[in-house]
This record gives sequence, C-alpha cells and structure tokens, in this order.
Amino acid sequence: MTRDTAVQELLDGALDGSGVVLEEVVVTPAGRRRVVRVVVDRALEATGDVTETVESLSLDEIAATTRTIGDVLDESDVLGEQPYTLEVTSPGVSRPLTTPSHFQRNVGRLVVLALTGAEPVTGRITRAGTDDLTISVPAVKKVPARDETHAYAAIDRADVQVEFSRKDTQDTQDTADPADTPDADDADASGDKEN
Repeated sequence: MTRDTAVQELLDGALDGSGVVLEEVVVTPAGRRRVVRVVVDRALEATGDVTETVESLSLDEIAATTRTIGDVLDESDVLGEQPYTLEVTSPGVSRPLTTPSHFQRNVGRLVVLALTGAEPVTGRITRAGTDDLTISVPAVKKVPARDETHAYAAIDRADVQVEFSRKDTQDTQDTADPADTPDADDADASGDKEN
C-alpha cells in the first residue's frame, strides 16, 4: 500500500458521516517538509437523478474539516516523523468534470461539453443522473433553445464556465449582502504541522 493510499483510507474513515467526502489526497516532498494536499467536497444526499443545486462547502466547513484532518494525521503515524504542511481545499471551477458525482454537484451551472464525434455544446445542467445528464442549451441565431441529454460515455471533456452574473440570480444578488454569501468554490485552509 502506498503512502497516499494509506493517508486516503485514514481520512476517508475520519470524514465518514461528516457530510464531506474526500476527492483527492496528494503527498509531495517540499524540501525538508512534505505538502499534504487534500481536496474535499460536499457529500451528495440524493442517489440517482439530481435536479437541485448542491450548495458548495462554506469556509467554516472547510476550516472544520481542516481541523478534523489535522487531528487525525497528528494522531497517526501514517506520515512518519517528517514535518508536513496541510492544505485542505474544495475543487475549483477549473477542475474538469469526470465522474457522475462531479456533474451532480454542478447542477445549475453552465458547462461546455466536448462530445465524441460531435461539435462541443454549451448549456446549463438541469439534471444529472448516474449514467447521463440533461443540459438546457440557449437559443443561438436561428436555432431555438432546447434540452439535450448526453450519456457520460459520449463526453470526452466537460468544463464549468465561470459566470460573473446570471440573469436568474440577479434579483437575489441585488438584495443579498455579498459579505453574507462567500463563494467557497476555491476555499482553502492551510497550516503547518510538526509531527
């Protein structure tokens, strides 16, 4: 068993039932220390089709998860005696969508799908299931708006598009205080740990 696999199994157990799931663990050398980079995301409550937007992890949830992970690593000898720096983050919008759970967590977001043997298509995810997803494609020139369903197997690459303002959320953003709703897509908490 590799060190990364051992760390992943340890952290999977520590986060079980917390509402947070482990996406990735990478341990890399950095001089006399190591960097332990942990990517976490919100656990999906629904199984099958997801049609509602899944809320991103908040900064408070990332901080609490960082404390949990740090405590578990400190109590374990999985990393040995060498000091390490812990970085806990949630996936950013730059991460390609590669698994059904990635699509399910991004319902409501605008994506570009590179399709096998077809032109890329841009649309908003309205439903994501275990085998396929449905996107709402806006009208372009003489082509009317439409819904398209694509099997994950037919998607070569999928990327979330960054939107600075959306028409359907503009009214709620105008009345909400931006300080009350931090965007945690690229939330990050770090800390140095000495074993």
